[in-house]
Order: sequence, then C-alpha cells, then structure tokens
Amino acid sequence: MGENRNKKFDLMERTTKFGEEIIIFSQRIPRNIITLPLINQCVKSGTSIGANYCEADDAESGHDFTHKIGICKKESRETEYWLKIISVAVPSLKKETEKLQQEAKELNLIFNSIVKKINNKRNNFINSIS
Repeated sequence: MGENRNKKFDLMERTTKFGEEIIIFSQRIPRNIITLPLINQCVKSGTSIGANYCEADDAESGHDFTHKIGICKKESRETEYWLKIISVAVPSLKKETEKLQQEAKELNLIFNSIVKKINNKRNNFINSIS
C-alpha cells in the first residue's frame, strides 16, 4: 500500500513540476499578436494537468476519479499540441518545446494507461456478473 502512495506522490510532483516548467518557459516567449493567445492556451492546459490530478487524488467517487484523470489525459495532449504550435511561431525555442512536448506526451501515456486499467476493471466486473 505504501508503494502505491509513493507512485501517486511522484505523479503529483511530476505534474506540478511540469506546470512550473510551462510557466517558466512561457515567460521566455516573445510577446506579439501571434504568441499571446498561444502562451495563454499553453499555460492554461499545462497547469491544468496538475490541478486536475490533485482533484482526482481527492475524488469523492470512482466516477469522479475517472472523470478527472480523463481531463488530465486531454489536457496533456492539448499542451503537447500548443507546444508544437509555439515551436512553429518561435523557431528559436524549438529545442525547449521538444523537451516539454516529450514530457506532455509521457504524461498523456500515463493517464491513458490509468484510464485503460479502470475501463478493464469495469469491463471485467460487468462480465463477471453477466
């Protein structure tokens, strides 16, 4: 049981650190008519991952947990998208965006795996009572 709690804590730390890195990175992006909306979207989705993971960790029900993890999954994918667009808008930041994109992708894979496990458990339960 303690090992599972450490995994949760690690993911909490990882999503928080990612949100912080998104903020720091976004502060280095030159501001202009093109980049301002991109920065806004990237910061919103990038910091939302950790916030929704916090909510999932404190979920009131299994359904609530699944819903919040699903949001984490979507937000990580969206962040990866915005980072790709920023790399086109500001080519000089391409290396930095690639590193952050990789982390967004890895977070998405983690949350996708959690969702799949939940769905498999649910399907196994339904099949066992059918």
